[in-house]
Amino acid sequence: MAGPAKLSFSNQKGGVGKTTVGINVAGALNARGRDVLFVDLDPQGNATEGLGFREAYDEDPPSLFDVLTDPEHRDSFPDLVRDHPEMDVVPSNIDMTAAEPELTLSRRGGEQLALALETVEDDYDYVLVDCPPHLGYLTDNGLHATRNVLIPALAESTSKRALELLFDHVESLELDYDITIAERGVVANRVESTNEGRTMLDWFDEAFPDIPVWEVRKRVALQRAFSEGVSLFEYDPEVDMTETFLAIAANLDEQFGFDDAPAEATETAEVRR
Repeated sequence: MAGPAKLSFSNQKGGVGKTTVGINVAGALNARGRDVLFVDLDPQGNATEGLGFREAYDEDPPSLFDVLTDPEHRDSFPDLVRDHPEMDVVPSNIDMTAAEPELTLSRRGGEQLALALETVEDDYDYVLVDCPPHLGYLTDNGLHATRNVLIPALAESTSKRALELLFDHVESLELDYDITIAERGVVANRVESTNEGRTMLDWFDEAFPDIPVWEVRKRVALQRAFSEGVSLFEYDPEVDMTETFLAIAANLDEQFGFDDAPAEATETAEVRR
């Protein structure tokens, strides 16, 4: 394949564990030998904190905000990249809270991240983008730059409306920019053994017959790993959910055409169907 595989994590609904899913998919890809760049596009900076770069969130310009809102700063994008044991990271910044109105006024407001990634993308197998829980210009930038989306969602009835809004937005974005955005899978997150949970898992299977649906059970270790600034693979690779994230990574490798998966990689957690 030409260039890296690019993938956004997006859901209009907040509080679904989108960032935790993204970090652990990145950790699983790293465990499979992939070079990963993780871009925190969320002004809240949850991934920045969850990957151990809390101090970067408050640093002086130039930041990701400047790269996205001022073409003269675009070439400084490589300077934003931070080293992490499992991946490279472009942190968010407090100034990102002002990005939406700036991008609204920009001539190519939805394309700025794609243009910035051109300065680094040859260095990576994957570029992963953590989008904000808001269907605005920042999310547009993530979806336009990656053209692929993985959807974390809670196994509860409120997810249905959130997913409808996301898909409507994706369809509009495709029409506006004459592009195609591929849905690469759904991650049912924080699953618990309740009647609503089981009902929603069945709904996910029925609603998404053509893409993978994975089930991530609620585990305290996921939050503890986040607090330590790493994925499960660095924190405690013996936790059972690592198998699920490895299965997601293996499936993404297959979807994106990587046919040289390391022999030590495992796929013991299957897609739900």
